[in-house]
Amino acid sequence: MTSQPATGAPESGRPDTSTLLFVAFVLFIDMVGIGLIIPVMPALLETLTGQGVDQTAEIGGWLLFAYAVMQFLFAPIIGGLSDRFGRRPILLFTLFFLGIDYAIMAWAPDLWWLFVGRLLSGIMGASWGAANSCVADVVSPQDRGRYFGILGGAGASGFVVGPAIGGVLGSVDERLPFVAAAILSITVAAVGYFILKETLPAEKRRRFTIGRANPFGTIIQMAQTPIVLGFLGIILLMQLASQSTFTVWAYYNVLAFGWNELQIGLSIAFYGLLLAIVQGGLTGPAIARFGAKTTSMIGFLFAVPAYAMFAFAPGGWAMLAGILLGSLAGLSFPAMQQLMTERISDDAQGELQGAIASVISLTSIIGPVVMTGLFGAFADDKGLYFPGAPFLLSVFILFAALALLRWNLGRITTEASA
Repeated sequence: MTSQPATGAPESGRPDTSTLLFVAFVLFIDMVGIGLIIPVMPALLETLTGQGVDQTAEIGGWLLFAYAVMQFLFAPIIGGLSDRFGRRPILLFTLFFLGIDYAIMAWAPDLWWLFVGRLLSGIMGASWGAANSCVADVVSPQDRGRYFGILGGAGASGFVVGPAIGGVLGSVDERLPFVAAAILSITVAAVGYFILKETLPAEKRRRFTIGRANPFGTIIQMAQTPIVLGFLGIILLMQLASQSTFTVWAYYNVLAFGWNELQIGLSIAFYGLLLAIVQGGLTGPAIARFGAKTTSMIGFLFAVPAYAMFAFAPGGWAMLAGILLGSLAGLSFPAMQQLMTERISDDAQGELQGAIASVISLTSIIGPVVMTGLFGAFADDKGLYFPGAPFLLSVFILFAALALLRWNLGRITTEASA
């Protein structure tokens, strides 16, 4: 892999947005499907296992672990296949079979079938990299942060709709959200077959090799561009910190504040709405005003106090205040994506997005076990009672990420002045 900047996207001007809008819609539906099932997972696990909240939280962590292992292994493969065959067939194939997977989980008669469903979800959910690669295919380097933000905002919007609907449907039947997610995914895949356009021209595709299309081979390729490798390290820490909210949010608020499925769903929807506004509406103007480097720093300055509020929240209102503050952390990721894509060649943009997805998945392998285990250890009647412990750990992890970001941005400044 060469490390010269990508040159295939237009250097200036507004790209044809019709395909990008549908890709954003695909990510929206992806996140609606995921969001639908979050509020009902604690109740479904209690039904299938007969265990209490602290035990089902740990089982939920292992379900996320299974999902993340599959994403870690398959994200580089999906990214490499999209570099070889194009983005369109990969997006449609994975979206359709994600719907099949939701149908399996809707039917699951026992815990083991639920695990099978999460394994399949992890494989098919690895299409995130192919979707983001569409931006690098058709958008000029200096404008990519804005469009990465739009895609991120579309996904976040799915968390406005999905959890809220999931909370309502879950109050009727805990399996109904899985049925709805299956129907949504399969329907959008069918529509996309007719209207989704390819963004990667044949002359910019590269040969697929399993030696590169695996987590370790992909990271080796990215290591040829040290600044990109540095950003991958920052993303690793940032996403590891966020695992505290991904994995214990529902269980923590049930235990600490007695929230029900609807309240959990609405709180996640509130976060999704704010994140959609931040990433979809504020990222582009922030990058235009402050530059991608400064914008990537700004987000971290809001994330640290937000997680501190979660850890020591005296009431449910403090969780909502933390969501309001923490949503501004969404500025960082699109800005870092722009800085990374500028340093990777055209025929490896899918590989880059696959590497990012693998790193995120790696945190989803480590994070659920660590965070739910920490929650379980401090949420029972043995020893110190402090269920906010996972959020406090996230604060320390974010401090480390912020230090690494400052160092990496210094390298960019040095590179520019050389």
